[in-house]
Amino acid sequence: MTVLPPLNWEDTTLLLTGGTGSFGKAFLPRILERRPKAVRIFSRDELKQSELRAAFGEHENIRYFVGDVRDVDRLRRAAYGCDLIVHAAAMKQVDTCEYNPFEAVQTNVHGAENVVNAALDVGVPRTIALSTDKAVNPINLYGATKLCGEKIFVQGNTYAAGDPVRFACVRYGNVVGSRGSVIPLFLRQRETGVLTITDVRMTRFFITLGEAVEFVISSTEQMVGGEIFVPKIPSVLITELANAIAPDARHELIGIRPGEKLHEVLLMSDEARHTIDCGDRYVVLPEFHAWSGDLPSGEPLPDGFVYSSDANTQWLDRESAARLFDVPEVAVGS
Repeated sequence: MTVLPPLNWEDTTLLLTGGTGSFGKAFLPRILERRPKAVRIFSRDELKQSELRAAFGEHENIRYFVGDVRDVDRLRRAAYGCDLIVHAAAMKQVDTCEYNPFEAVQTNVHGAENVVNAALDVGVPRTIALSTDKAVNPINLYGATKLCGEKIFVQGNTYAAGDPVRFACVRYGNVVGSRGSVIPLFLRQRETGVLTITDVRMTRFFITLGEAVEFVISSTEQMVGGEIFVPKIPSVLITELANAIAPDARHELIGIRPGEKLHEVLLMSDEARHTIDCGDRYVVLPEFHAWSGDLPSGEPLPDGFVYSSDANTQWLDRESAARLFDVPEVAVGS
C-alpha cells in the first residue's frame, strides 16, 4: 500500500485553482506564512490576477497561470512538478447554476475530472477539493455538481493504483463574506431599513474564511486518500444574523427561493455509518478503499446520526454572530 510522506511546506510547490476567488485571496497569505517553495495561482480572470499581483507585489514564490479547469492540457502544464493541488475553482451561485446548467456541469463536474486526470498524469502526490453542505442530499444543480465532484475525487484514488497520488475533499457550510453570502446583502439592505427574510425558521452553518483556510491546510496535512473532512462549526438562525447586522431594521418575509433548503446538512445518516469523530472534525471514510490500508482512526458515530444546522450543538446568538461576522457599526447588545 502506498503511504503519503509527511507534508513539509518548505519543500512544497502547490497549485491553487480558482486562486483569485474569495478562498484563494484568504488562503494565499496564510500559506505564504509556511514558506512554500512556490504557489501557482490558476484562474481564468487576468484582471483579478493583476489585482492580486498588485496586492502581494512581485513575490518571488508566487506564479500566475491564466487557465480554465475545463482545459485539461493547461491544467497538466500548470500542475507539472507540483506536490499539492488545492482545487477551489467552481461556479458557486445557486441561481446562476440553475439558469446555466451546461456551464455548471462543465466547470464543477468536468473540471473536477480534469483536475484528477492532471494530477494522475503528472504525478501530484496530494490533491484536495473544496466542497459544500449543498452536496448532501442536493436539491439544486449546484449541490448536485458538487456531489459529483466529491465522488470523482474520492474514487479518483482507484485510478492511481500503486502510484503515490491521492485525493481527498473538505466539506463545510456557508463562508462568511464569500460571494453569494447573505451578509453583503443584509449590509446593503440595512441602509434601507428593511431586510428580506426567506423563512424565520431557516438555519445555516457558518464558518469564517480564516477558519476555512486553516481547516483546508490541516486536512491536507492529515489526508491519506479518499476522506471527506467536515469541520464542527456553529449554526445560526437567519433572524439572529439579521438582528446582529441591523438591529433596528424591519424584516420582510419573501419565502424560500427555488433550490433553497430550510436547514443545511453536512452529514446525512447514510454517511454516518462510515464516518468517524476526530475531535474537531468528522471524517467521512470511503466505503471502497482498495488503494489504502491506513485510513484515519476515530470514534464511530451513533446509528442514525445526522449533522444538520437545525440539530447542531453549537449555536450563535445575536452577540456572538456580530462578533463572528465582524459586522461594522453594530452595537452588540443594543
